[in-house]
Amino acid sequence: MFVVRPVRLDDLDGLMELAHKTGTGLTTLPAHRPALQEKIEDSITAFSLPEGSSDKHGYLLVLEDTEKGKIAGTSALIVNVGLDKPFYSYRILHQAQLSKEPEMRVDTQLLQLSNDFTGATEMATLFLNPDYHHVGKLGKLLAKARYMLIASHPKRFGEQIIAEIRGWVDENGESPFWEAIGRHFFGMDFTVADEINGRGNSQFISDLMPKHPIYTALLPKEARDVIGRPHDGAAPAKRLLEKEGFHFSGAVDIFDAGPEMVVQKNAIWTARKSVMGALGGCVDGESHDPVHLACNPDLDNFRVTLTNVVEGTSGLWLPSEAASVLELKEGDAMRYAPVDPIKPKAGE
Repeated sequence: MFVVRPVRLDDLDGLMELAHKTGTGLTTLPAHRPALQEKIEDSITAFSLPEGSSDKHGYLLVLEDTEKGKIAGTSALIVNVGLDKPFYSYRILHQAQLSKEPEMRVDTQLLQLSNDFTGATEMATLFLNPDYHHVGKLGKLLAKARYMLIASHPKRFGEQIIAEIRGWVDENGESPFWEAIGRHFFGMDFTVADEINGRGNSQFISDLMPKHPIYTALLPKEARDVIGRPHDGAAPAKRLLEKEGFHFSGAVDIFDAGPEMVVQKNAIWTARKSVMGALGGCVDGESHDPVHLACNPDLDNFRVTLTNVVEGTSGLWLPSEAASVLELKEGDAMRYAPVDPIKPKAGE
């Protein structure tokens, strides 16, 4: 069975193994032992802080294959982005200019460096070990476990929830947008700059990026065409976000121009559909073809798994194996939500 839980100190080796499988593009999970150690310690701190803390921290979750005792994936939430170091984006602006003599109208698009998302909560570091891609719904479990955490402890997270989608790069890993803008100011390859930023060093952006708006009409067509375009491999992630209520914010990543998505906390579909209750009892056997996310909402022992939940007169009923991995006993509080919207039956 699989369960999503907060990362622990003894997960470092498993995270390192996972990080080596990410390839390029996931700079928030570097195959760098000290950096991962720091992320683990930061997450432990985040879970221990009182509600309402104004410090920036990351809640790092891991997907555990309980049968093998192996870390199969990870996802995270970063709270209060931009409060310690600027969180930069390019805001897409539109400007119309009119002339009476001769009579003309020119519509112009500009990119303005901004940090509009200061204080928001960011969805981050979603990665499933490719060895587990054949197991159904694990990607959804990893992604949606974060929404169950938000639903269970809403005061720990900002009103605005954002997600950065990886921008389009070619088969050689080169970004046309970076080549048109970033390289002229940073003098380094796209992957190098992205890795530096991913490790938390955003000061160099403030020091070196152009401070004035950029007219996109002056950029090569290859660069203009990828503004707001997700990487081919990121399209499914974008669709999942849209099903949760996320929409394009009108801002893009400053390195690869990937779209930045946003939703209000109280509008997230999984969180809205989740229901609190108490474990009324268990039934023997495993849960086949699971349609629910079941959650132990206790912050000190937060856990989410895929299973089937049945509402009874005495409370919520779970398969015994699900209750075991969630570490729930009869009478304990629990939360559950549908994995996907229920499709109406034919004729309804």
